[in-house]
Amino acid sequence: MPIYEFYCPRCNTIYNFFSKTINTEKIPFCPDCGDIPLERQMSVFATLTIGSKEEENDVPPVDESKMEKAMEMLAREAENINEDDPRQAAKMMRRLAETAGLNLNTEMEEALSRMEQGEDPEKIEEEMGDVFSDEMPFSFDSKKTRSKNRRPRIDETLYDL
Repeated sequence: MPIYEFYCPRCNTIYNFFSKTINTEKIPFCPDCGDIPLERQMSVFATLTIGSKEEENDVPPVDESKMEKAMEMLAREAENINEDDPRQAAKMMRRLAETAGLNLNTEMEEALSRMEQGEDPEKIEEEMGDVFSDEMPFSFDSKKTRSKNRRPRIDETLYDL
């Protein structure tokens, strides 16, 4: 008898739903908002953080199945990439982010746009700093991620699915 986690972007809350059977299709509505369909998410046993706890700069949970697919895609495409073509590298980075369900930060967006125009990555890095070696090339402030970069509230109630 599984327990499923769902996220409501409107109220920034994670809810747990109990099912008497394996049910991978049903999507419940938010218990608090009422009319908002929830987003199914992977259960996480640990939360990654950046910086100190005082900064509360938490990284939202990553969908592990999406990340696995993204890494498999990256491995396949990396074998066939022409390292002298910055357009191919930019395309691969965008597909990686898209497949993983992540958004690129402003600096990486600008760098990839310049690469897509055929600009030399070394020149871009010279002008923009270490944009390609940034440990966090992703942005967590879109509608697809947790609202206002705040850690979601966890509703302790176990609802029926």
